[in-house]
Amino acid sequence: MTKTLQATLTISDVWRRHIWLRPLMVLVVLASVGWVMRAKVEATLKTNLRSVLQTTLKTQQTALRTWMRMQRTQAEFAAADANISGTIRTLIANAPPQATSLELLNLPQTDQLRRELDPVLTAQKYNGFIVVEPSGRIVAAYCIELVGRMLSAEQLTPLRDKAFVGKSMILPPFKSLVVLPDRHGVERARVPTMFTIAPVMSDTGEVIAALGLRIQPEVEFTDILETARIGESGESYAFDRNGLMLSNSRFDDQLRGIGLLPEGEDSTLNVLLRDPGVDLATGTRPKQSRSELPLTLAAAEAAAGRDGVNVDGYRDYRGVLSVGAWQWLNDEGFGLVTEVDVSESHQTLKTINYAFWSLFALLGVATLAMLGTMMRADRLAEQARCAVIELKRLGQYTLEEKLGEGGMGVVYRARHAMLHRPTAVKFLNAAKTNEKTIARFEREVQLTAQLNHPNTIAIYDYGRTPEGVFYYAMEYLDGINLEDLIARHGAQPEGRVIHLLKQVCGSLAEAHSISLIHRDVKPANILLCARAGIFDFVKLLDFGLVKVTENSNAALVTNAGGVVGTPLYMSPEAFKSPDKVDARSDLYAVGAVGYFLLTGTPLFLGDNVLDILNHQVKTAPEPPSKRLGQPVSRELEQFLLRCLSKSAADRPATANEIIAELDRVPTANSWTESDAQRWWRRYVPNLTIVSPPETANSAELSATVVVDRPAEE
Repeated sequence: MTKTLQATLTISDVWRRHIWLRPLMVLVVLASVGWVMRAKVEATLKTNLRSVLQTTLKTQQTALRTWMRMQRTQAEFAAADANISGTIRTLIANAPPQATSLELLNLPQTDQLRRELDPVLTAQKYNGFIVVEPSGRIVAAYCIELVGRMLSAEQLTPLRDKAFVGKSMILPPFKSLVVLPDRHGVERARVPTMFTIAPVMSDTGEVIAALGLRIQPEVEFTDILETARIGESGESYAFDRNGLMLSNSRFDDQLRGIGLLPEGEDSTLNVLLRDPGVDLATGTRPKQSRSELPLTLAAAEAAAGRDGVNVDGYRDYRGVLSVGAWQWLNDEGFGLVTEVDVSESHQTLKTINYAFWSLFALLGVATLAMLGTMMRADRLAEQARCAVIELKRLGQYTLEEKLGEGGMGVVYRARHAMLHRPTAVKFLNAAKTNEKTIARFEREVQLTAQLNHPNTIAIYDYGRTPEGVFYYAMEYLDGINLEDLIARHGAQPEGRVIHLLKQVCGSLAEAHSISLIHRDVKPANILLCARAGIFDFVKLLDFGLVKVTENSNAALVTNAGGVVGTPLYMSPEAFKSPDKVDARSDLYAVGAVGYFLLTGTPLFLGDNVLDILNHQVKTAPEPPSKRLGQPVSRELEQFLLRCLSKSAADRPATANEIIAELDRVPTANSWTESDAQRWWRRYVPNLTIVSPPETANSAELSATVVVDRPAEE
């Protein structure tokens, strides 16, 4: 054994294997840092925006409530004035319920009330007054068309809730019942109007009427909401529970242009806050009619009594993406919203995102260029390794014939340049060479080299060419593996089965004695050959999945908790708790191999890997005699079923115990050396098979599984 047997990757090897990942690592690190910073900046900007929106809304609310409180106070002063209240009491006393409008207008108190209220209206810039009885009849008004009219139940309800129980109030904007001058002095119907209203008391303290002073909502009410706009697209407005706008929009000209507002009209009481689902300013039109559209997010939330703020973006009544804050004012009976277009509010964030993605793109281009260079270098190295193999020369070994190929390595029959000894050389597939496969490859040869049992494959040498091809040389064997044996010749007699299993257990006994578990005992890894004149000589192969169970510096190649093995021969615990398997897991596989040899069929049948694994965990094995349909030695059958116990504690404890139990089976010595010699001379006189081909039906279930996953409870 050469010193290269204990060789590990040098620093230069590690550097060469990892260097192509460095650009990716740099890209990931820089991108992660950039992403985190961008996310923090975005969070900070959104927090600031949220604060600005909430502060603006709070300012509007405070200003509006202060103004409304002043308006209520003015109405209360007027209603409490001795002259005005006295005139109203006299007017109501002299106005019988059946009085006509003309009779009410001809009452002397009507003109007297006008004269007494004129100073109040002029000083406070009110545009009229109204006096309403609890019955809903208007007994006096600045506009004579209103005198004598009865308010509808809907119009009377808010007065009964507040004014007629002794509370002053503000009646939110509504469309006038008669022709009135608008903000431009043009007289027309349905002009927006609102009132500040206070109760008028009798001498006994009973509410006998409500005095209302008319306010033009488009003047002071709207002006207050326009005082604290954010930027070039920000606005604040009021609305009722139906989503009808009670104040003017900042975008009246735009609303007229997209057809939401008739020419000559203001937005107050003419625009519904509905979400069109598209940006109307771009000329796109919604598929639904305006009446079918839902309220905007802000209007719907506020009308439902849920105050809030949104800084991610939603569509306003124009369909423009906006951010905003909203609140419902219960006492006042309407909601407030302050909004600003996303295109303006997120401008700083857009700039940051643009800078981030530009930098990320540059990093990506640079990384791709570096990766291209590294991959080209790696391809050249792989080509060099392939060239070495094509020359059929690995160190001191000349490759002669390909014997087999697995998932990781390729096996050739070879000859040593000096010794001229037939040898089997296994080397890593050049296309699959990486640190994990190299580590597993080295681990396989190093652990196998610790074993000296005659039934274990012998390792001669290990090395690596200057081009980076890893290989090891082992003894060359003429023979047939047990999987191919059953495929070609069917179930085997009991004596031969016992003879073969004892040799397998001899190899395992040595491995287990130094705390090594094979983890992949299966027919394909057991080679049957003629050795030094001895026929039916067993060699146990492929220690690539060995697990070290005691203190050792050897590390597992697969992750902790990884599922490794071959489904048809895996013990229940190898699937349920792979990190807790011990030697008894190998002994379960020995039982499964014995079952296969004796019956000619696998322990369990299934359509896929999961079916087989489920059987391994839950299904009790069918007795071999029942599977065969003929008698089997009771001792052998009970022994195999004990090896196949679901609980590891119920199985034989050691491989040597299995050998002892097999010796006690009555048919243990029924297969003689003469029987073996006759069989070999008849069936395989010149056969050389190391890795037989797998059939399409058995490949999946007989293949070794290496799956990294957490162990199940």
